[in-house]
Amino acid sequence: MTDVKFCGVTRPDDAAYAAVLGAAYVGVIFAGGPRTLRPADASKVMAAVPRGGPKRVGVFCGTPPSEVARSAEEIPLDVIQLHVQPGAGGADEVAAVAMRAGRPIWAVLRCKGRRVPEDASTLALHADALLIDAYVAGKVGGTGVPLPWEALAEAVAAVRGTKPLVLAGGLTPDNVARAIAVLRPDVVDVSSGVERSPGVKDHARMRAFMDAVNET
Repeated sequence: MTDVKFCGVTRPDDAAYAAVLGAAYVGVIFAGGPRTLRPADASKVMAAVPRGGPKRVGVFCGTPPSEVARSAEEIPLDVIQLHVQPGAGGADEVAAVAMRAGRPIWAVLRCKGRRVPEDASTLALHADALLIDAYVAGKVGGTGVPLPWEALAEAVAAVRGTKPLVLAGGLTPDNVARAIAVLRPDVVDVSSGVERSPGVKDHARMRAFMDAVNET
């Protein structure tokens, strides 16, 4: 069974509907772009998630660990999704945030074509899960650009090991079943693929996405 994360949520009613559909995760963004929320607004969104419902995920990029930890407490958050800086320092960043925030860390791997980042294996040792997304220059997610799943399958399997895999990048109700068949992720992560406009979810498309996942 593949879990679903609805990300880039900006409205409380969309978060509540994600819970009604049985989503495992609801995500809010602090990493820039049109879906970015202030902490106070993110708290209102997450307040609509019922107790025992989806886990609350916060998406960060370049935020000091102390600020991530503060947001995790105030909102509150269950999981930290972290866009780390490429290179040797990525694992240190994951470790620093994990120590300060005390939450599971999903490290994001932004893939170019059929290649995964060179530090992917190191990040896999330090993060609690790996999230793969398409690389788009100047953006950190929510681009609607799909990954070449077949071309990436071997490389992803090599770095994944036993860590959970979260798949993002251009997923829609029409293509998510194929993506699951190829990469067998533990979680599929959708944002723009179920929207009317950036940050405004379309409830019919949210239901269609969930139905497509449940039928796999």
